[in-house]
Amino acid sequence: MRLLLLSMPDAFEHMPTVAIRMPNGALASLAGNLDPRHRVATADLVLVPRRVRETVRALLREHVPQLVGLSVMTFQRRTALKIAALVRREAPDARIVVGGYDPSLAPDAYADPELPIDFIVRGEGEATLRELVGALEDGRPFGDVRGLSWRDGRHVVHNPPRPVAATESIRLPDRGSRALNGYTMLGRAVDVVETSRGCTFDCSFCSIVEMRGRNFHPFPIDRVLADIADARARGARAIFLVDDNIMLDVRRFAELCRAIAAGGLNDVRYLVQAMTSSLANHGEEIAPLMRRANFRYVFLGIENVMDEDLAFLRARAKNRERATGENASLKATALVRRHGMYVVGGLIVGNPGDTAASIDANLRFARQHVDWPYIQHPTPYPGTPMTTDLRARGLVAHDRVAEYDGTTAVVLNDTLDAEEIEFRRWRAERWMKLRHMPRALRDNPVFVLRHAPQMFAHTFRGCTLKTLLGLEDPREAYRRYKRIREEEREYL
Repeated sequence: MRLLLLSMPDAFEHMPTVAIRMPNGALASLAGNLDPRHRVATADLVLVPRRVRETVRALLREHVPQLVGLSVMTFQRRTALKIAALVRREAPDARIVVGGYDPSLAPDAYADPELPIDFIVRGEGEATLRELVGALEDGRPFGDVRGLSWRDGRHVVHNPPRPVAATESIRLPDRGSRALNGYTMLGRAVDVVETSRGCTFDCSFCSIVEMRGRNFHPFPIDRVLADIADARARGARAIFLVDDNIMLDVRRFAELCRAIAAGGLNDVRYLVQAMTSSLANHGEEIAPLMRRANFRYVFLGIENVMDEDLAFLRARAKNRERATGENASLKATALVRRHGMYVVGGLIVGNPGDTAASIDANLRFARQHVDWPYIQHPTPYPGTPMTTDLRARGLVAHDRVAEYDGTTAVVLNDTLDAEEIEFRRWRAERWMKLRHMPRALRDNPVFVLRHAPQMFAHTFRGCTLKTLLGLEDPREAYRRYKRIREEEREYL
């Protein structure tokens, strides 16, 4: 069978695409876990955000797929439905399947009989897609495929959920299936590798637990090294370890760092997501090992520096230092920076009880202790405990899911309106990003010198010389930025 698997062009707006374009690791994993006799092409449309329509048409002509799969997050839903309609027009005989966080947690959004969606894969997709392809190929009924929803006339049938897969059953991704290339991280070819799946915490804002329950399944270290070696052999010079929570098992992570260095795989740079508590509690051992393995950027889930906000986010436990019971963020950020790595600071501001003072406290912390800000607003993603709470309290501002991108304030607040919250983040975050430019210049001078104007223009879009000189109300620039951001969301 011929398959074409696509991820959406909609990207988070924290970085300009000239500086960072990450592959969707799920596509290559799906391709690698199908029977080798199938012809699979995968394409990340984030590589062609201004050429989506013509690229999809070209891929359909070249690969003539019998099944087209779309990987979708909630803020990408509108674009995904437009692409599905395009596929139906251009390749009317192809069946269309959607998967990913949004179809898994909001399947009814894809069940309208007028939509050109034939199948919905809920949860992890490797085994479900493999069985769906087998059923299509053999003409077998779809009712036995766990984790699958399928259209029966004008109705959608939801089969029972599929249990979480044992990681030992998941084969290596097929990066050779990629029909498009150009993934980059500040001028270095980048790829993604997962070393484990799952998390045992229950943060209220997170979709992971809703997708797969509270569990943690690591891949064997030898398999991880083989995956890294494959990415490296295909040209990657930076690798993002995309685990849900890689530091749940600190000893295993230490073993992985040692294995990367011992295997000579530390000639590429690594990025990783980490818990502040793990680093605060074990950082004296872990941070030197990370540096030896050539970790350079560490995304810390700080979430918030105010204790009452951590309670709302259900994130106290993973941000607590064991010895003192205090917030672990200060110690974690200091350890990362002391060992020559950069902190990407993940914070969430604009929670229902936030005040101007509490938002400003988080922004001050980011200015002082974070190298690259990744500041978001609470977002009502389908199925999460936060969403249930927010909807029950009437605090969701609207259901325009294209704006559920994390950097658009869509949750109502007790004291500030959503636009004021978003403006405060936008105003502060631009200058934090600019401050990282000299470090990036030292790291990769040729790339930064060549692309600095584009990166600067992205960070300060909406601003004019008058804005930067203080001759204009920054809210005027913010309003222009909002109009630009709205235009950017139109990919087709």
